[in-house]
Amino acid sequence: MDSRKLKILTAIVDEYITTGEPVGSKSIMDRVQASSATIRNEMAELEKQGYLEQPHTSAGRVPTYNGFRLYVDSLMEKNKLSDDEKKRLDSMIPASAVTEEELVNSASLALAELTKCAAVVASQTPKFSMISKVEVIPTGKRMYVILMIASNGTIKNKVCRLEFDLTNEQLEFFDSFMQKNLQGVAIDSLSDKMFEDLTAALGSYMMTLSPLVAELLELSKEFTSQEISVAGANNLLTCKDFDQHEIISFLDNKREMMHFVNETFSGLQVLFSPESDGFVISNSSLIAAPFSKDGRQIGTLGLLGPMRLDYAKFIPYLEYFSSRLTELLTDSEEDNDSE
Repeated sequence: MDSRKLKILTAIVDEYITTGEPVGSKSIMDRVQASSATIRNEMAELEKQGYLEQPHTSAGRVPTYNGFRLYVDSLMEKNKLSDDEKKRLDSMIPASAVTEEELVNSASLALAELTKCAAVVASQTPKFSMISKVEVIPTGKRMYVILMIASNGTIKNKVCRLEFDLTNEQLEFFDSFMQKNLQGVAIDSLSDKMFEDLTAALGSYMMTLSPLVAELLELSKEFTSQEISVAGANNLLTCKDFDQHEIISFLDNKREMMHFVNETFSGLQVLFSPESDGFVISNSSLIAAPFSKDGRQIGTLGLLGPMRLDYAKFIPYLEYFSSRLTELLTDSEEDNDSE
């Protein structure tokens, strides 16, 4: 494609993002510096190539999914955030937000407010993390707390009530057994079958200790389960580009987006609904970027909206918030370690 066609496509996408209306040749003449007739001819070629479409015979053109993909990947120029704007974004994460949950929630609410879209936050399956410790702590008559600690610092615990009290010898055996069989095991390799095999391997201790193994299985599922939350859902419901029934279906089945969110493990991604049947919302796009803690990815911050998002403006916002979250979460971890 020659440079003039690329310039025309860029101008049409920019105009369509701003207005949401089909773009005619006259509206972009100043940017392209070509006659209206020349632009119309080029627009007709771009339509044949699948980058534009004409909703109505007498109307201008709008970008197709392929047009948006080419624009995002190769044509747009991202805005650069000024120092003042960075300070404004920083102020949207209040100083009172100190816990991991508070920091992430503040960032997602700020992103939804800035963009008038929906901000999506997803927990990340702890890839490459391992079980670093399993411990059973007696807390009362026939009551025990089971701790499972991952190498990424995540701790899960569960209260277990048994029908009998365990002896010190049984607790020592369980501690040794777990060190040998679970410590160092990758979290993403945990499975029902593995815990069935562990139960069978208890031998003469199976009757007394198998209830603890069953509780560990439940804890392991908490490690590998992923949650997804949405801030600014009302922005989707009021967006004229969307079918409200599809939005309601999405909000009822948010976890269906998890597959797409997980694609951000390699960095920021822009995904469009036509790229997969799994997108519940037609004519939508998802911009998502990972955030980390202590060098390990723990989640994803995303922006869900219509395909005509202002990518050049919103991507820098998302990049900044995901980067800032990583800094704040890591600083928080270091502060806790120093106490």
